[in-house]
Order: sequence, then C-alpha cells, then structure tokens
Amino acid sequence: MAILQILEFPDPRLRTKAAPVVEFNDTLQAFVEDMKTTMYDANGIGLAATQVNVHQRIVVIDVSENNDNAQVFINPSIDVLDELMHEYDEGCLSIPGFYETVKRPEHIRITAQDVHGETFTLEPDGVLAVCIQHEIDHLDGKLFVDYISSMKRNRIRKKLEKQHRQKA
Repeated sequence: MAILQILEFPDPRLRTKAAPVVEFNDTLQAFVEDMKTTMYDANGIGLAATQVNVHQRIVVIDVSENNDNAQVFINPSIDVLDELMHEYDEGCLSIPGFYETVKRPEHIRITAQDVHGETFTLEPDGVLAVCIQHEIDHLDGKLFVDYISSMKRNRIRKKLEKQHRQKA
C-alpha cells in the first residue's frame, strides 16, 4: 500500500468538485487501500479522495477506537433526518494543527456504494455522522474553515502559507 500526498489548505485543488465513480474495478480497490493506509499514517479518522488530488467521489472513514473498522463510501449522498444541530470541534488532515467548532446536523442518512458498486444505506449519528458530512464537503470542494469567520479562516491560511514557505 502506498502513502499518498495530502493536499493542504489553501491549495486550490481542494476546491475541485469530485466526479462520480463509474468504474468499480481492481484499480479502484487498490486506490481505496492506499487511501486507508494514508489516513492511518496521518492519524486521521477520515479522508476524501479530493484531499489526495483524485477528484472522484470516494471517502474512507474509521472512527473506531482501535483503527480497525474502516468504512468506504463511494458516490455518497446524505439526507438530514433531524434538523437538530450539534457543535463539534473539527480538525482536518488538509488543515493540520487547527481545530474549530462547527455546527452540523447530528442525525443523517447516507446512501453510498461499496468498492464493488453495491448500494447501501446507513443512519449514523454522533461522530460518524459529523465525519461523513465533513468528508462529503471535501468532495464538493468545501472545507471546515468555510463554516468559520473569514477572519479566523484568513489567519489559518496565512499561518499555513508561512509553514509551506519555510518547508520549501
């Protein structure tokens, strides 16, 4: 399994809207395994294909305590089941070192496909529901910093740009 490079904010490629997956084959399965490896290597709980510069609607998530229950969501769509909003402190592998409070619906329904193209539906709540929404936002070119004030977003952008210049 390969470790893929994770794009970091403010990279404009993170704003690309992902296209639906149409071919379910060995290449897709290998890519999903690389996404899992990358997510675990970065100590994340979710990763969208957009974050590794592949603009297809693919998400991997593992919110288990032991990192042993990765879930794959291909071509996901969500429906909000309860308008009750809940606040969560969110972080992101594409915005390393920053956490902000974001309000999201707590109870959703997700319909997606697995790596074989089989459709399934789940009704998660809590952290899994938040993580799914966060990762689907990536597929739509949206980041969690879009939910916070422009002042905070610009501060984060400037700090990350400075870090990127220092690494170069």
